[in-house]
Amino acid sequence: MSIKIAAFSGSLRKDSYTTKLIKAFKHLSPDGVTVEIIDISQLPLLNQDLEADLPTAVRDLHQSIENADAIILATPEYNRSYSPVLKNALDWGSRPQGQNKWDKKPAVVLGCTPYNLGAFGAVQHLRQVLVYLNMQPVQQPEFYLAGAADKFDGQGNLIDEQTKKLITDLWNKFMDLINK
Repeated sequence: MSIKIAAFSGSLRKDSYTTKLIKAFKHLSPDGVTVEIIDISQLPLLNQDLEADLPTAVRDLHQSIENADAIILATPEYNRSYSPVLKNALDWGSRPQGQNKWDKKPAVVLGCTPYNLGAFGAVQHLRQVLVYLNMQPVQQPEFYLAGAADKFDGQGNLIDEQTKKLITDLWNKFMDLINK
């Protein structure tokens, strides 16, 4: 059985640690799991006026969510919260009203930052939103990657063995949730 995961990076920066982290999750994914990194950079800002004729980028987002068995959400931390581009994607995925594509999707939340707290504030804030969207996030272990600048090599590969172990442990819990 093949499992499809849609992964969303809350950072649009070209050399984003958050996107590198998602790529590391993809690289360490279990057999039978396909991880597709979804580009959210072309989504328009949420505007209810656009709901009558959804833009192509929004329709593509909806299709990506519908096709996925589960979701990875990775975020940097901005002012103790998750990123606005991720918020925009979450909002579009729940619109138009009554068409929440996120409903009941198993999810894993990743926090990533070059600083010391590992995006704790962002992850906790994001988890609050997932409750409202009726998603089913992995509760434990939580995942915070602090000091991200030292965890990847010049080609963007994860080089930290402890982080690799944390990712593998989280994949095991995520797979348990997906298979329920």
